[in-house]
Amino acid sequence: MSSVGASPGAGYVPRDALRRRPTVSEYLTVLTTTDSAEKAQTLAAGAVEARVAACAQVDGPIASVYRWEGTVRTDQEWRVLYKTTTDRYPALEAHIKAVHDYDTPEIIATPITHGSDAYLSWVSAETTTG
Repeated sequence: MSSVGASPGAGYVPRDALRRRPTVSEYLTVLTTTDSAEKAQTLAAGAVEARVAACAQVDGPIASVYRWEGTVRTDQEWRVLYKTTTDRYPALEAHIKAVHDYDTPEIIATPITHGSDAYLSWVSAETTTG
């Protein structure tokens, strides 16, 4: 006996849960940093306008400690966190590299393992070209 549509209780599965859910590999957050709020805003807006990211959040300043050309440095930076799909990641990475002024910009992608269906559907819609 199927529990689909049955009353809530042991084994109950809501009909909405049977719809195809996005998989882990379909969505990403992508992180980069830059040395000013203005540059961060430009990176964020450009990616959203190009539909390579659905949205981007800018925060900072933050303190970044790193080794560059043999010297440990501490600098003030701003973070840009993008939401995109794995299909659009190559275009987002290319966009960041094209407009970023660092020799080696930080570009790190992290899979989104969970998220609301409505939000992830919105990410898909906003990164679809056409």
